[in-house]
Amino acid sequence: MVENLHNLLVAVKGAGDLATGVMHRLTRAGFAVMATELQHPTVVRRTVSFAEAVATGQMTVEGVTAQRADSLAEIHAAIAIGRIPIVVDPDGKLLRRLAPTVLVEATLSKQNTGVTLHDAPIVIALGPGYAAGKDVHAVIETNRGHNLGRVYLSGCAEPNTGVPGAIGGYTIERLVRATCAGSLYAIHQIGDMVQAQETVALIQTADGASVPVTTAITGILRGLVRDGLPVFEGMKVGDVDPRALREHCFTISDKSRAIGGGVLEAILYLLHEA
Repeated sequence: MVENLHNLLVAVKGAGDLATGVMHRLTRAGFAVMATELQHPTVVRRTVSFAEAVATGQMTVEGVTAQRADSLAEIHAAIAIGRIPIVVDPDGKLLRRLAPTVLVEATLSKQNTGVTLHDAPIVIALGPGYAAGKDVHAVIETNRGHNLGRVYLSGCAEPNTGVPGAIGGYTIERLVRATCAGSLYAIHQIGDMVQAQETVALIQTADGASVPVTTAITGILRGLVRDGLPVFEGMKVGDVDPRALREHCFTISDKSRAIGGGVLEAILYLLHEA
């Protein structure tokens, strides 16, 4: 069975923390997996995101390794040694040449980015913005709560509320947002304990000013975008976890695992139905 699964290529659009949870679970289940990313990924939870391989060349999360690949040959070479190739392919040119069996839209764009039922034999989308049975074959619920990870074969996921799920009693307060436009540079690192109203980064503006980025609550800095990333005012650039458990910064979250389980279920169900 594992040999058969490994012959089925699963391509994932996006390699942030939720997409990484999906890829980790599929890889452990025996699938060959790859992902596409932007040249400058905007991921916040970088310590558990395969997107980091774009900048660093290689990224390991809980024993599974992804590596950057810049050609079809490098993609196939990475898969052959059990790694996940991460490809900078914003236009999807390499993706179309690979013709994957499964395409997972995991950019969490919350709107249809142009993915259709015809892009692969099995097309799955995470979260709102897609209708199962119309735009894609299946949609996976990403909203925290009773339905998290549920597979929809018709209809849509719950609508975007604009408010992140509660962790330790906090929702929107745990987000760190850019105070202005410019390039962000960290003062604190992911895994650091920070206090409410503490400066965790500075934004260098076009006119040479350094504008502080502060936290709203006390906790562990669970995520922060990569140094030098261009940001805009109000952009989510960090995440503070009030539970203050440092190990959570370096392991796949419960939400990511639940969504990964939903994708795995959807693939196996749709393969059986084909």
